[in-house]
Amino acid sequence: MLSLYVAELDGQIVSALVRGNGRQFLLHIVYWMLVAVPATYTNSMLTFLQNKLAIGFRTRLVQHMHSKYLSDMTFYKVANLDDRIKNADQLITQDISKFCDSVSALYANLTKPVLDMALNNWQLVQNVGVEGVFIMNVFVHATGSIFRAMTPPFGRMVAEEQRLEGEFRFIHSRLIENAEEVALYSGDNAERQLLDLSYNGLLKHVNRIYVTRIWYGMLEDFTIKYLWGTSGYILCAIPAFFNMGDALTVVDSMQAAVNGSGGDIGSRTQGFITNRRLLVGASDALGRIMYSYREITELAGYTARVSELLTVFDDIAANKFQKTMVSNADVKILSQRGTIEHSESIRFTNVPIVSPNGDVLVKALNFHVDPGMHLLIVGPNGSGKSSLFRILGGLWPVYGGVVSKPNVKSVFYIPQRPYLSLGTLRDQVIYPDTRQDMEIKGITDDDLSDILNVVQVGSLVAREGGWDAEKDWKDVLAGGDKQRIAMARLFYHRPRYAILDECTSSVGMDIERIMYTHAQSLGISLMTVSHRPSLWKYHNWILQYDGQGGYVFTKLDAEKRLALQEEKNSIEQELIEAPKIIKRLAELQALVEEQK
Repeated sequence: MLSLYVAELDGQIVSALVRGNGRQFLLHIVYWMLVAVPATYTNSMLTFLQNKLAIGFRTRLVQHMHSKYLSDMTFYKVANLDDRIKNADQLITQDISKFCDSVSALYANLTKPVLDMALNNWQLVQNVGVEGVFIMNVFVHATGSIFRAMTPPFGRMVAEEQRLEGEFRFIHSRLIENAEEVALYSGDNAERQLLDLSYNGLLKHVNRIYVTRIWYGMLEDFTIKYLWGTSGYILCAIPAFFNMGDALTVVDSMQAAVNGSGGDIGSRTQGFITNRRLLVGASDALGRIMYSYREITELAGYTARVSELLTVFDDIAANKFQKTMVSNADVKILSQRGTIEHSESIRFTNVPIVSPNGDVLVKALNFHVDPGMHLLIVGPNGSGKSSLFRILGGLWPVYGGVVSKPNVKSVFYIPQRPYLSLGTLRDQVIYPDTRQDMEIKGITDDDLSDILNVVQVGSLVAREGGWDAEKDWKDVLAGGDKQRIAMARLFYHRPRYAILDECTSSVGMDIERIMYTHAQSLGISLMTVSHRPSLWKYHNWILQYDGQGGYVFTKLDAEKRLALQEEKNSIEQELIEAPKIIKRLAELQALVEEQK
């Protein structure tokens, strides 16, 4: 309604100017300034509300995505068990933002223009008659239909652009994660070729979009600004050349000009300016509707990307994965699903150990760990040692048999390279607990200091600036300190079972002894993956893989095994020395023969 009033006011200002009526001119200027207050407020509030709507959409959608992404270890399964999405981080952070911006802009680019066009057309009908407006709308509709038929598939183009952007970003992230290995291999040229190839693919596609938008933009501007604008001028001129209502004919207008009758000329000018302003408003609204067609097709691209992410999350929640399998994958095993039961003990009964790409490492694993048992797990690389823990932790699906295990908080996992979170020094020890969780448990900072003293890093608190110090801990702490912090984390949580995967490789044997004896004194049953003979004495059972799909699960006599290991090493050393001894013996025999 403000637009209609401003259009009428425009005509009155120009009419007063043509008539030379200074009083009316100044009065309408005052009205113009007064109407500027609600008009500017309305426009600013529309922009503000659109932005609030976008951030509201994004907040709800991000929270929904996070609830799916960070539940049931979906974040791990998306990256390791499914091949459909390689850049979930970009989808959640960037694509959702663009999707929400596009959705919130629908009001400004579609709903409001439709309303504006309807109101302006209604007023034009009142001013110039229904026939002219009808003919113009038919013309606009016909040319618009042709224009839409010629519109390129921007939705597919945008979706493909976002996919290529994600791949380019993924290769950069992969390079950062593996920077040390690439540097040691001097693989900078190989990585550069991969990056250049990915970027060139993106560049080629983006240039194709730009070229498409050039001719589309030219056609769009010509149609909306000039073709429709010309027809609009003709519509506005109708009252000046045809007698419509009280409008004067051309002869009347000429006679009025000769006689000096400026009033009628002013009326005609007022009508033309008002109608032109209404037409500009309708044309602008129609232009935004046409522009929104392209934006809607781009929105379709963002929608497809976000929809794909939700579909993958739902499939993973239902244990449906799409992964490239090895050629010799056992289809029968992969088509089955095992059973997971709650138990106070850990027990695998006829459970196949299968990697995400379908490689069967062990066809049927049977073992158990009861409270008080300490299991040592050994075997060659790739035999299935760590795979067992991934199945136990719910990271990999169970393809058969029965897995019995206690609740999640009863089993704690410590890898060789501990995860250090963002946050304070306190957060590193109590992770994944928060400070509030720690206080609910009745644990104080002094208790945490006692735990650090057990692993002999009590000085770390003072050295790093206190418990509330926030640093990039993965860079600040040395390898041995990281492993001590990880063991301190274990002592803080005090679970019933602990999975230790080469977690003492960077500490000395004296600290290792303290860690294991203290863990056992807390009543924690240990499951350790390690090749260090110094750890054998802390375990009473052993699970040994042979690397060929076989295994042995039996009691472990650490002293006897160490004695056998020493004897084995001694014999191996003797076998190494045997050729030298035989050679020397032959030399001595030759010398004896010469003496004879």
